[in-house]
Amino acid sequence: MQHPPVYYGEYLQLNKIIEAQTPESFKEGNEPAHDEMLFIIIHQAYELWFKQILFEIDSVTDIMAKKFMDDNSTDLQTVVHRLQRVTTILKLLVQQIDILETMTPMDFLDFRDLLRPASGFQSWQFKIIEAKLGLKFDQRHGQKYYTSQLKQTDIDSIKNAEKENTLLDLINGWLERMPFFKENNLWENFKISSEKESEHSVNNDHPFWKEYENIYNDGLVEGEKINIEHYKKIFFEDAENKERALSPEACRSALFIMIYRGYPMLELPFQLLDTLLEIDNQLGNWRYSHVNMVRRMIGTRIGTGGSTGAGYLHGTMDKHYIFKEISQLNSFLTDRRKLPKLPNEIASRLGYNL
Repeated sequence: MQHPPVYYGEYLQLNKIIEAQTPESFKEGNEPAHDEMLFIIIHQAYELWFKQILFEIDSVTDIMAKKFMDDNSTDLQTVVHRLQRVTTILKLLVQQIDILETMTPMDFLDFRDLLRPASGFQSWQFKIIEAKLGLKFDQRHGQKYYTSQLKQTDIDSIKNAEKENTLLDLINGWLERMPFFKENNLWENFKISSEKESEHSVNNDHPFWKEYENIYNDGLVEGEKINIEHYKKIFFEDAENKERALSPEACRSALFIMIYRGYPMLELPFQLLDTLLEIDNQLGNWRYSHVNMVRRMIGTRIGTGGSTGAGYLHGTMDKHYIFKEISQLNSFLTDRRKLPKLPNEIASRLGYNL
């Protein structure tokens, strides 16, 4: 059956898109503000990219929600690839602020008051992105107001997203499934170089983690010794802390991936963890650039949606780091030259020599 011809404009529905700009200042009785067209198009572009980010996140969570995800199949490669696409889109969103800043504060004032109470604060898609990645309600800045300006249908969409398994939840489950510490026979030939126990020694019988604790502790300078207490809580205790997103078991797996990422089997898992940190980094860059732009445009005035403007945005910079528990694991890395030598049984599997 022959496929009917496709026309470019109809395929992209360009008539809908190109006619979707209706500046308030262009309406009868108002003085047309030239820069309002730019303002609308920039924000429409943001929302289109937000839609694409949600599309990528949903596809990734569908893959990771499988009962069994084979890390040696294309599943993990697809997850990493699509999340890296998200980071590239986020970089573009930061760059778009440069275009918006070609509008001066006086240019903005030509139409700003006509926008009330519309505001970027009402972007329900962005709030859903944060929720699907793993930002919990209790972690949000300005909890009382974050849906106060939204229609009920949009509030419902955000609340539904908050009830789903987030990407961070699925990452935790994926890390907990790492097989290498569930098979004790793989560690029968592992030798501890020192049987000494530090005064903060963790309550763990696994020889690898005993050895790693000693190596890590020996590498700390005097002012860092408190890190051993944090090490114990993060990797072996505090499992019932509901504020945690990653379990101690998941944190141990993530650290193992980080320190032995040179092995072929751990290359993609490390890229996944690193990409999650880059997503946080780019979201942080976007918020930082957004704060600076808002300060430049309106100073200390409140936002058109009733928020505290730059003050609110600055608060989200401090609180809305989603993958911070992965980032904090970098505090527990040690000199690669001192890393424990893995048993041949483990090294062989990590090198795909099954």
